[in-house]
Amino acid sequence: MDNKLLPKKGNPTIYIVLLAVIISLMAVLHHCSSQAPKPARNDEVGGDTLRVAIEYSPLACYTYDDTLGGFCYDAVRLMAATAHRGVKFYPIVQLEDALSSLDDGRYDMLVAQFPVTKENREEYLFTDELYLDRQVLVQRRDSVGQTPVATQLDLAGKTLWVVKGSPMRDRIESLAREIGDSIHIAEDSFYGPEQLFMRVAAGEIDYAVINESTARQMASHYRNTDIATGISFTQFQSIIINKDNQELCDSVNSWLRATRQLPAFSNLRTRYHLASE
Repeated sequence: MDNKLLPKKGNPTIYIVLLAVIISLMAVLHHCSSQAPKPARNDEVGGDTLRVAIEYSPLACYTYDDTLGGFCYDAVRLMAATAHRGVKFYPIVQLEDALSSLDDGRYDMLVAQFPVTKENREEYLFTDELYLDRQVLVQRRDSVGQTPVATQLDLAGKTLWVVKGSPMRDRIESLAREIGDSIHIAEDSFYGPEQLFMRVAAGEIDYAVINESTARQMASHYRNTDIATGISFTQFQSIIINKDNQELCDSVNSWLRATRQLPAFSNLRTRYHLASE
């Protein structure tokens, strides 16, 4: 294995931070069932209860003051209440595993950083958009605020880390063809986008590609990072549904359209600093 693709060793800071994240994720797993809205009929998985896999990230689902939050988490709760349906959340870190479980029917829906593209539409159904996002490069600034990558052309020969199974690999491969040079891709099979950001900030890896919404919130806590270089155009971010469940997709779209007319939904967008479509 190419040693350049392996994380650097000897920096205990990142492992302390990641341990804190893992502890927080355990708290999410504990609270998701207890804080989900009560269903119309019962709280059993199946029936009227929607099984929603949701990515653990600053925008989607996280814990604060022993409480669950996140734009996607709150938006799906609001949608379920509007539709008089129960919802049970399953926080996930690894997108690849969650997609497999969606294929197997373990989850009804998946909420994660998975853009609506032509290729992805061939594999899954997508609802109307929840919000708009794009993919950006995470890198470190030096002591005078400069970065190694100023434009996409500077990515030639660089190694970019992505979450394993992420469609960001496809975008980076397309970008390599566009600039006419090689861009190496390393996949993290254990951590999610939030942790990749922290690994860059701590010097464990040099570059990562994650969604701008997550990167923007993380960057406010890590001043040595830069997220100004875009990797993709702005894309729709939607709820993902099994390709064979068109009926559910149609229902969710109906619920979403009703929910998006509510003042409470507009308040959520303002609270999480999301631009209007």
